[in-house]
Amino acid sequence: MSAPTAVRPTPAAPPPPRQGIARRNSRDGLAMVLPTVVIVVAVVVVPVLWNVVLAFQDLTLLEVRDAGIFESLSLANFTEVLTGSGFWQALLNTVVYSVLSTAGSIALGLLAALALRRPFPGRGAVRALLLLPYVAPVVAVAFTWKTMLNPQFGVLNAWGTSYLGWDEPVDFLGRAPYAMATVIAFEIWRYFPFAFMFITARLLAVPKEIEEAATVDGTTLLQRFRYVVLPQLLPVVALLSVLRLIMTFNKFDDVYLLTGGGAGTEISAVRVYDTLTGRFDVGGAAAQALVLSAFLAVALFCYVRFFVRKGGEES
Repeated sequence: MSAPTAVRPTPAAPPPPRQGIARRNSRDGLAMVLPTVVIVVAVVVVPVLWNVVLAFQDLTLLEVRDAGIFESLSLANFTEVLTGSGFWQALLNTVVYSVLSTAGSIALGLLAALALRRPFPGRGAVRALLLLPYVAPVVAVAFTWKTMLNPQFGVLNAWGTSYLGWDEPVDFLGRAPYAMATVIAFEIWRYFPFAFMFITARLLAVPKEIEEAATVDGTTLLQRFRYVVLPQLLPVVALLSVLRLIMTFNKFDDVYLLTGGGAGTEISAVRVYDTLTGRFDVGGAAAQALVLSAFLAVALFCYVRFFVRKGGEES
């Protein structure tokens, strides 16, 4: 009788090399990111590049369809933009509008966040109501403001002439400098909830022990805010300043719905729109948009260069 043959175990398959795993992971990651990249390129990159090309061409709306991509390029649009007085006046209006609106919305949001910091009955409902200006449709709130400020039947002028001693109604949206002050006030009122949410979230993270220690040391409420709370909020305030400046600098709908750019409220975005739809000057509108983008790029560079890097070095 022959001895049974020993069964040898099947050797285990060697593990795949790390290089193959990394290659497969790279393919999977690329497949997941590719749809987003395609959408961003189609929606953002291609229109921006096309705007750059149009800025160097003297075209109207009727000529865009038949014009070539690199046909008759010149710097005439930029020369007209930079030498025109209307552009610089609109840019000055934009800077005033952006800076004052940003500062006012952040200051009002800070005051609201500090006022609602301590718990009290109904605080959640009050916080929710404060968000209404930010979440309400801009067309609806702009129409409400225009009705409220109307010189003929507006409630504000009715109260002013009846109870405040005004000699005559004030045209807040059709007369300078009231129109600019009104659109700035509208911007502050509409976007202070944005700052309120950011600052409230940061206040929740401020350690209570620091304030309690300052209270034990005998500091006043103003001193605690200046030396304890405010330094904790400065990074958030800086971020809000940049975000709101960028958003307000490119703002169009608020001013256009309220005044249409009249009475000294023509900001750069409204001027670009009027150049495109009023004069049908595609090249001039694209050149103005490109110059405004350059101003914003310089401002962002200065912010990153002097503030973000300085904050990183201090930390």
